Amino acid sequence: MAKTGPKPKPTRVKKLQGGQKTSHRPLPKDEPEPATSDRIPLAPRHLTKEGQKEWRRISKELHPIGLLTKLDLTALAAYCSTYAIWLDAQAQLQRHGMLIKAQSGFPMQSPYLSIATKAMAEMRKWLVEFGATPSSRTRVAVDKQDAASDLEKFMAKGKKLERVK
Repeated sequence: MAKTGPKPKPTRVKKLQGGQKTSHRPLPKDEPEPATSDRIPLAPRHLTKEGQKEWRRISKELHPIGLLTKLDLTALAAYCSTYAIWLDAQAQLQRHGMLIKAQSGFPMQSPYLSIATKAMAEMRKWLVEFGATPSSRTRVAVDKQDAASDLEKFMAKGKKLERVK
């Protein structure tokens, strides 16, 4: 039987939102946590030039806060591909307009308008998944200490020890 209600959030997103402090339910202990890489992954070759440009832009935002794991790369590629389709449809609308003349001579809606609209709806869905829309972003709070490198933490401990002397 299919589950109803809102889909569950990944534990990483729950932790960014405050963890158990903001929810009465304990965080799951058995949820797999996919590995993140040290570097931002390169854009897939199959993306268009505009898709690769969007990959670089958005991955710079997602990677530092841990929302771009190795399992998320396909979802990000799908978003970037949809973004490129939307850009192309927008360019065609700029060139030809929202109305075109049908074979009968009557005006009709440009097919590029429906392509752009569908691409925008798909992009919004992907962006919500990554917490990259204004409303979904308000539910994510990044702990600045998580973003600090191990070296910075180590150096901070050393400074505290010097003051004790």
